[in-house]
Amino acid sequence: MAWLLLFPLLLTMLLVPNSLAQAPQPLGCQTICGDLNIPYPFGISQGCALSKEFELNCTNENGIYKPYFSNAEVVSISPFQSQARIKTPISRQCYNSTANNNWSLNLTGTPFRFSNTKNKFTAIGANTLAYFDLCQNGTIAYTTGCVSVFSNLQGLFNDSCTGIGCCQIPIPLGMNYYGVRFDRNNNSFVSGVRGCSYAVLIEAESFNFSTAYITTTNFWDENNGTVPVVLDWAIGNETCMVAQHKSTIYACVSRNSRCVNSPNGPGYFCSCEDGYEGNPYLDGGCTDIDECQQNKSTCTGICENTQGSFICSCPRGMHAVNNSSQVCNHDTRLPLWVKLVIGISSSIMVIVILSSIFYLVHQRRKIATLKEKYFEEYGGQLLFQEMKSKQGFAFTIFKENELKEVTNNFDEKNVLGQGGNGTVYKGTLINNEVVAIKKCKTIDERQKKEFGKEILILSQINHKNIVRIIGCCLEVEIPILVYELIPNGTLFDLIHVKHAICISLRMRLTVAQEAAEALAYLHSGVSAPIVHRDVKSSNILLDKNFMAKVSDFGASVLAPMDEDQFMTLVQGTRGYLDPDYMQTGQLTVKSDVYSFGVILLELLTRKKAFYLDGPEERSLSAAFLSAMKENKLREILDVQIMDEESMDLINGVAELAKECLNMEGEKRPEMRDVAEGLDRLRKTMKHPWVQDNRDIEIEHLLGEPSNNHLEMTSYHSLEEETMLAIDSGR
Repeated sequence: MAWLLLFPLLLTMLLVPNSLAQAPQPLGCQTICGDLNIPYPFGISQGCALSKEFELNCTNENGIYKPYFSNAEVVSISPFQSQARIKTPISRQCYNSTANNNWSLNLTGTPFRFSNTKNKFTAIGANTLAYFDLCQNGTIAYTTGCVSVFSNLQGLFNDSCTGIGCCQIPIPLGMNYYGVRFDRNNNSFVSGVRGCSYAVLIEAESFNFSTAYITTTNFWDENNGTVPVVLDWAIGNETCMVAQHKSTIYACVSRNSRCVNSPNGPGYFCSCEDGYEGNPYLDGGCTDIDECQQNKSTCTGICENTQGSFICSCPRGMHAVNNSSQVCNHDTRLPLWVKLVIGISSSIMVIVILSSIFYLVHQRRKIATLKEKYFEEYGGQLLFQEMKSKQGFAFTIFKENELKEVTNNFDEKNVLGQGGNGTVYKGTLINNEVVAIKKCKTIDERQKKEFGKEILILSQINHKNIVRIIGCCLEVEIPILVYELIPNGTLFDLIHVKHAICISLRMRLTVAQEAAEALAYLHSGVSAPIVHRDVKSSNILLDKNFMAKVSDFGASVLAPMDEDQFMTLVQGTRGYLDPDYMQTGQLTVKSDVYSFGVILLELLTRKKAFYLDGPEERSLSAAFLSAMKENKLREILDVQIMDEESMDLINGVAELAKECLNMEGEKRPEMRDVAEGLDRLRKTMKHPWVQDNRDIEIEHLLGEPSNNHLEMTSYHSLEEETMLAIDSGR
């Protein structure tokens, strides 16, 4: 085999224009070589091809005839795609061989170019660097390299050719020469692997990488040293427009054929028109496609084949679904008089329906006017406008009789608690939902104006960690509010009142993270940021599963959008107030972040926001910051959570609290960042092999401790704790 001169195509082989005149393939020409059909414009022997450049040799090779183009075996030919597949040798370099197997393939001066869409340069091996030189018409236009590296065999994967053991790169347009050479410093030794490096231009679809190619000679052996490569070919060097005006050299004169400019270099090729198939280079080679045989599923009526197309018509008694449809349905059209009766009846029905709609709209307007009257008294005009503008408003206006019925006329036996603002009752609605009903004691003019704003804010909030308001009653002198029932009291009571209960660090972090998620939602999860304004542990409730629920939005306001909207009246709870807010009177979401930082300290220390330290009362935040500065955090921590395994986690929470308590509001983190930080810290306590024991701890908190937990002291019923859900006066 003379592979050292692989594919030496003569550079002097130039296209002869007069040889491209369209002519039928001469009679008597051989059209089959071995198992391969040789379609025109290709041919075997002189005079049987469109031109000399398309002549093939049918060679007897060990008793098997194979077509060859120069020294390259032709595998397949597609005249309608203007492509052919040939075999090209694999270049290889082995660690124990000094031979330099660098190959090249030269198509210069022929109508063939390497297909840039079907081929890829491929390099295989350990620490392999292969260079590829590409030429266009004898001039080197492109040089690139493909690197294949890996550190061990465990990093290799079958069918993965992304640079680890195998590398593939595309080629540019118009290339008719390529050469392969290996870097002289190739090192194929990796973890005992002593194989060969390979490099070749190959048809991408015919190649699937196998990890065995690295340690064996399988790649070479499976392909007998050669692989397929796809060639694009074209007629001449002119475009269709130029060639069509040269009748002596134009090849696409067959009936129902058309000329297509080659997308890969100069020249053109022929293709059959739409609706036809076959060989466009032969006179009469493009034959009609019988769509009626190939499209039985699309035409459900009568299919009639035509030249280049077909006609689908519907038989009598059926009609097409639409003008362009090929689907026929049975004709169910009614007589004219029946259509008239139906049309008149439908018109009357439409008029009745529209009249009913107009009546209902009118009645709703009357009801809306009445509601507006009540809402105006309580500053609720904003809420009323919101209800009119939004469909599916998640809010219910209750009648007084409904609430009297569910509370047994507000019987004292149903009282859950009392606060400074009113009394909270337990009630069960018609849908069996247990709720907390807050009956306010008094309301002054300023509170009336704030009522509508409070309801509007609450009704827009939908979050699992925020107390949900269900509705209100306006048919009374003082409005009544209806909330979801939160049965397990407040976080304040859990950590400050029920001292006998042992609360794990996991539970504390879980409650803190859930409360942070709620505040993050208020700050950035709604259309306009909402400032809570009174974040404290007594406003964080615990449901039946001890999930945190943020409550008491009576003081909530939308975040100010300009300086004129800044609140100047300081509101909040002592110990939780933002120092920056106290000085400037400007309320932002960062004020809530500061207050939440105090809650984190309560969870870490089990001390109140202001607590007695000897004869003096101290600020918890000030004591914490001082302890952090002096590296004395352990002195103020709750002993129940202090152990060496938890200190890293506790320090993480402390650092997060420190950021929240920054004296400059702008330097505090966003609430969503705080929530994410707590979530990360909480997850560090979990391991794949350790089951989350929150359910066990909930049973312990509910008064059913296991033998390994402290027994709870008696306390008020869970329902009695629910009054904290609504009332901040506790």
